[in-house]
Amino acid sequence: MWNELELTGRTRSHVIQLNNPRFAVNKEVYQPFCELQNAAQKDGFTLFPFSAFRGFETQLKIWNGKFNGQKPLYDIHGVPRDYSQLHSEDEVIDCILNWSALPGASRHQWGTEIDVVDLTKAPENYHVQLLPQETVKGGVFYDLHLWLNENIEKYGFFRPYGMHQGGMYPEPWHLSYWPVANRMLQSLTVDMLVDAIKSADMSGKHRVLERLPELFKNHVQNICLPLTGLNNERS
Repeated sequence: MWNELELTGRTRSHVIQLNNPRFAVNKEVYQPFCELQNAAQKDGFTLFPFSAFRGFETQLKIWNGKFNGQKPLYDIHGVPRDYSQLHSEDEVIDCILNWSALPGASRHQWGTEIDVVDLTKAPENYHVQLLPQETVKGGVFYDLHLWLNENIEKYGFFRPYGMHQGGMYPEPWHLSYWPVANRMLQSLTVDMLVDAIKSADMSGKHRVLERLPELFKNHVQNICLPLTGLNNERS
């Protein structure tokens, strides 16, 4: 159903571009997300798509910036880590993968993933961080996440990184549309990632390729399944 370029984020043929607000999303995800937004609005929340589709090149820039110490790395609590204390490529790779996906393997490249916030609940000129402290009690988006807990799966969404189970750190703001994302995950292969990464100007590329089967298992396939009957649709 999807070709290799779509599955690795090297084309936009599977997404549509929206404006006001501006974001791109998988063609099959737009209507369910609108329904989720409408439900949130009725309960007093304005669900804003802070980040949705990101192509391969965008993910590559994020990766290279973090690998080379130009972008911050964080621990599980969202506290910045000291880049100088990472003494090997493996340590840097593992640290990046706690919060950011491999280029070619990011779920955001499918257009099925949307990071959500409610800017109407934030102070004026608030700088969204997408870190844990925003979602816990006392955090600016805490009430929003209580609502999301009760409602997202009614509309086909779930949190693939709802808890830490050895791969990505928890990202409660990261919503995924199960009916499409599940099929795309099953379609993605290690060989597709090898092809995408080999031709990229990617920092740490050779070590990533050496470790790719392990990274694919632990950081791509290792997700939290939906809590309700959504996972019964798994083929």
